[in-house]
Amino acid sequence: MTTATTTNADLFARAQAAIPGGVNSPVRAFRSVGGTPRFLVSARGPYVTDAEGREYVDLVAGWGPAILGHSHPEVIAAVQDAAARGLSFGASTPVETELAELIEARVAPVEKLRLVSTGTEATMSAIRLARGFTGRDLLVKFAGHYHGHSDGLLAEAGSGLATFALPGSAGVPADVAALTLVVPYNDLDALRAVFAEHGDRIAAVITEAAAANMGVVPPLPGFNRALVDLAHAHGALVISDEVLTGFRVSKGGWWGLEAETDAACTPDLVTFGKVVGGGMPVAALGGRAEIMERLAPLGPVYQAGTLSGNPVAVAAGVTTLRLADDAVYAKLDEVSALLQREVSAALSAEGVAHGVQVAGNLFSFLFGESVAGGARDYATVLSQESWRYAPFFHAMLDAGVSLPPSVFEAWFVTAAHDDAAVSRILDALPAAARAAASAHPPA
Repeated sequence: MTTATTTNADLFARAQAAIPGGVNSPVRAFRSVGGTPRFLVSARGPYVTDAEGREYVDLVAGWGPAILGHSHPEVIAAVQDAAARGLSFGASTPVETELAELIEARVAPVEKLRLVSTGTEATMSAIRLARGFTGRDLLVKFAGHYHGHSDGLLAEAGSGLATFALPGSAGVPADVAALTLVVPYNDLDALRAVFAEHGDRIAAVITEAAAANMGVVPPLPGFNRALVDLAHAHGALVISDEVLTGFRVSKGGWWGLEAETDAACTPDLVTFGKVVGGGMPVAALGGRAEIMERLAPLGPVYQAGTLSGNPVAVAAGVTTLRLADDAVYAKLDEVSALLQREVSAALSAEGVAHGVQVAGNLFSFLFGESVAGGARDYATVLSQESWRYAPFFHAMLDAGVSLPPSVFEAWFVTAAHDDAAVSRILDALPAAARAAASAHPPA
């Protein structure tokens, strides 16, 4: 359907009349930063273009999957070729196995893999599988970690819930929420206490491999290893959520980074999304064969999806992973490190106290004296002067740089961020830092 509407404001007004809040995912509404959301119509390389024809250097990257840059010609060609053969068959295709084999070759703990369509579906299915495998009901999660919007996972979650300061969600039955135990992140003593009291009832601990939905908060050295050891000592499983970190922070995701120094730090199940679809709706759960084989049709844990392994979407994922070589990751790391330094320097030049949070090539910023030394948990993240981010965000947007529209989200770079794109970002920083410095807390 075509329309003569061309401004972002007009498009948003029209959307609000037809869609709750005018968006199909809450953070897109700009409620955290204010102003009018941009309606994007095209993207190429490190740039996105809105409905008014304005181009922005993009630091959202589709929330992660555009590691090669937007509209990479080989990915687009693979999608077009697959679409020409048919959009959806409701049957198995050879390319599904190719993607599973690519992932298994990169992440040793993944012996078998099941494809799904979204990260929420992947984590939801992994939890059901863990409960089916252990015969237990309780789940442990960490405050500020976001694992999708399924019932029981929204207690003290990050991402959109952090943006809107909601402790949970209406519509989740109390009995379901009671099956989730929430523990402060990076706090092994608290985790030990939970296992001491409930250990024989805990099916699994689910954790973001490195937290990236409350801003970036990496695990403390040895935390993931201790978590695995503690869970296994009580007969529980560990689900590592790599929906954001998987195949973005390294060829093997966060597990690949940790395995360089501690190969024994091995989760039982791993969930993936974003990058494995190359920008298309593909996600996955994988892990030890004996656990994965409890899934139907081999076992009693039911999971299914008509669009799981969709051939067009999987073609994008296969092509993206094949192209994501060492040179791509080196470029991501290089650009990420440069932006971390330059944003920090610009804020410091204007006297804005801040912290830089880093996990691989994912990064974010905290504002205020209380977080200048960094944050290791959700409570510290929430203590920041988050009101400084909105003016910073809009100054960058006005200068043609698109940042995540929430201080509680990670920044993403792509391998297509060349010198010209980086220069535009650097040119925008002084004014944005001044805007953050002159900001005032809400009345």
